[in-house]
Parts: sequence; C-alpha cells; structure tokens
Amino acid sequence: MSSVVFVAPFFLDTTLRFVEAVADLPGVRTGLISQDPAERLPAGLRNKLAAHYRIADGLDPQQIADAVRGLARQIGPPSRLVGALEQLQVPLGEVRDALGIAGMGAEVAKNFRDKARMKSVLARAGVPCARHSRVTNDAEASRFVESVGFPVVLKPTAGAGAKSTYRVGDAGELQAALAAVRPSPDRQAVVEEFVVGEEFSFDTVSIRGRPVWHSLSYYLPAPLDVIDNPWIQWCVLIPREIDHPRFDDIRRVAFRALEVLGMGTGLSHMEWFRKPDGSVMVSEVGARPPGAQITSLISYAHDLDFYRAWARLVVKDEFDPPPHRFAAGGAYLRGQGQGRVQAVHGLAEVQR
Repeated sequence: MSSVVFVAPFFLDTTLRFVEAVADLPGVRTGLISQDPAERLPAGLRNKLAAHYRIADGLDPQQIADAVRGLARQIGPPSRLVGALEQLQVPLGEVRDALGIAGMGAEVAKNFRDKARMKSVLARAGVPCARHSRVTNDAEASRFVESVGFPVVLKPTAGAGAKSTYRVGDAGELQAALAAVRPSPDRQAVVEEFVVGEEFSFDTVSIRGRPVWHSLSYYLPAPLDVIDNPWIQWCVLIPREIDHPRFDDIRRVAFRALEVLGMGTGLSHMEWFRKPDGSVMVSEVGARPPGAQITSLISYAHDLDFYRAWARLVVKDEFDPPPHRFAAGGAYLRGQGQGRVQAVHGLAEVQR
C-alpha cells in the first residue's frame, strides 16, 4: 500500500474529478491538502480519502511542505505529490525537492510556468516560437515593440490560459495593457510578437521523458479572439484523424519542445499555431492537464475515463495508450453582458 498526497487548494468540480480518480486507485492511500474546508467535499469522496490537511494558502510551498509532513505521520511518507492546477506546478516542485519526493522538480517546473524562460529555452534549442522579451517596466516593453512592431501580446510571465493576456495593436492599447499588467521586478511580464494563424492544442503523455501518446484539438476561434469579442461562442474540436500526415510537423516540434523543457512523466498541454505559410510555431506549454474541459473531450474521443488514466500515470508511471475512436467537440456558451449567471434556460434544446 503506497501513500499519495494530492494538493487541491479549492474544490472546483473539475479538480475533484482528478482527486477522486487518484483516491479510487487500488493499493493507494490518498491524503488531500486544501485551502477549502473538508466539509465542502462531497460525502462520497470524503469517505475515500485516508486523511485531509487544511492550510491557509493552498499555493504556499512552505505550508504545503508542512502539511505533507503532517499527513506523512498519519498515512506514511508519500511516494507522489500531485496536483492539476497550473499555478501549483512550481510550488509542488519546490516541495518535492525539499522532501525528496519523486517527480518534477522546481527548476524544470519553472521552464513550463515562466513563459519568458520557456520561450528562451525553446528558442535556444531551435524550436519555433514567437520573438519575445521579459519586461520589468514600461520602457522595456516599449523598446521591444520598437524592434518588432505592432501587434504584440502582453501577459504575465506566470499566467494561465488567456487570463490577463492582452493583444496590443497601437501605442494607446500598449499603455492601457501596461497599466493593467503593471510590470515590475516583482511582477514580471512577457511581451511577444503576435502570431497570425490557426490555433490548436497538443496534449502529450510522457513516461520518463518519452512521449507515448498524444492528442490535439482545434480552437475555433483562437482564445484571444474570444476574449476580445464577448459575443463569440467558443468551440474546441478534437478531430478523429489525429495521425494524419498534416500533423507530422507539429509532432516533431512538440516532442522536441518537451525534451528541451525537461518533461519527465506526466500529461502536458501545448498550444501552437499553424501560420498562413503552413509552418508551425509553439505558443505555450503547461506541465499539467488541459483546462476548458478538454480532458473530458479526450475521454469522449477515446471512450475511456481520461481522469482515471491521468491518475494512474502520475501515481504509478503507467499508461495504456488508447485507440482514437471518435471526433469530439465542445461548445462554450457564454452569457452576454456583465454579472453573475443566475440560471440557464434552453439547455435541453441545445443537447438534442
């Protein structure tokens, strides 16, 4: 019987699917660290956990380390320390390093979390990616824009998805974006050339540094277009023909990117572009499961529970590559205007 600790600061529905998948593994005692109280857990899941430890800040590596030590006294030293959130990957790496737990360490995690560092690693290895610069003040951002021209993209170095990401088309928009991001030595940002093209994702299962399975999806349209146009109802599509020769180039580029970034064992989520000239370019890579319900879409496309497959991968280093059976797509219906969603009407008609 082995022990595993899962860190889930908040009990979001998707996060709890990953937690339950780990808790259901045979021969595994699962301890949970959270910022939310245990009382907010569904009763069925709470009964599957061997122990729970609440901390004040679910992203603080020192508090996580103290909680791991506390859980170790209850369920034994953990063989794995896992979590699904983008923001957790560096703190988890720091705790693994400090406590001697197997898995991705902090320095490799920073290659995935720090977007400026990531692009520097990729560029040095010859992996195609956007020209970029790490900036700590407005003047540095302006100098980069002078060298590459508009449009550019401005975002935090440790962002997630398209949050706090700004497409900048002129000097006025640049000043507005800088006022929102406020780059400083303590709040570094990255500014990069804006890439025009079709946008996709590329999800890979790696075991001990070797890619053993992958999937990809179309973003319809690109996430920045969705953010800029609140009326757009976004879609994600996983095609059935994953092995089509059209994707041979991104397979080579994606696997090389994961190699130079230091991916060991786990699931990674890459976003990439196909430019109008047909070439490919890597946008970002996360060392964690995809968001936007793409894990659920992968489950539908392969006729299996991919949350459980992920749990077995990160806890036991085991994965059986499933055949790709179907195309699968998701439509993300957005309420118009500002405010909080109080009710959803017409869902039955949409699901017909």
